[in-house]
Amino acid sequence: MIFRHRVKEYRLTKGWSQQELGRRLDVSRQTIISIESYRYNPSLELGMRLSLLLEVPMEILFYFDFPWENPSP
Repeated sequence: MIFRHRVKEYRLTKGWSQQELGRRLDVSRQTIISIESYRYNPSLELGMRLSLLLEVPMEILFYFDFPWENPSP
């Protein structure tokens, strides 16, 4: 099971830089970089704030990938 997200994808659809998203969330640009590069899993509170700000339901923004359920052809 692998934790995945679509933070960068939805940030870019808003036309926001990492700096802008961090400013809107009151976190550093480094925090956004770490989230987008999977070096940091956001807390539930930050995940909810991301979901609200990006206007994407949490279950769409964050999900688990089960690679053994979708074997490569």
